Amino acid sequence: MRYRRTLIGGATYFFTVNLADRNARLLIDHIAALRAAVRHVRQAHPFEIIAWVVLPEHMHAVWILPPGDSEYPMRWNQIKGGFSRRIPSGERVSASRSSRRERGVWQRRYWEHLIRDERDLERHVDYVHWNPVKHGYVSRVVDWPFSSFHTFVRRGWLDADWGYAGDFGEGYVMGSRGSRRDLRVEM
Repeated sequence: MRYRRTLIGGATYFFTVNLADRNARLLIDHIAALRAAVRHVRQAHPFEIIAWVVLPEHMHAVWILPPGDSEYPMRWNQIKGGFSRRIPSGERVSASRSSRRERGVWQRRYWEHLIRDERDLERHVDYVHWNPVKHGYVSRVVDWPFSSFHTFVRRGWLDADWGYAGDFGEGYVMGSRGSRRDLRVEM
């Protein structure tokens, strides 16, 4: 059965993208390579970043695509390929991946979710920022360096003490941030 994705131009999406080796640390060990790959793709194929968190072996992001543009699969393909080309090789490559000329850095598929409304956006942005605490990397959201949370704090949309283990969601008010257009962040 073929996997079907929801493709709507100008829509807002939440993504989860994983490395093939769920015990790897490639994403944080090579964060500059990931940032360079994202910048390169955004120059050729713009999109707005609402929220992003990078963990050692997976990442979550919320994007807004330009009006009439639904090509997030192409963007992810280019980000994944650009990152893979920027890092040293050394991962195990299966015969299947080798026959497709894949390095085996990434899982082939990823999760996407079409954001339905402002409440759905709020929940997914919270999830992105809370993820390092959820996985036990830190006890406070502010302590994880690879997150758009820090941009939200600098812009006054969230307090630095938002998101301690045990108090998820306190202090988060979507209306206090302004419009969705104001939520853009840089990777």
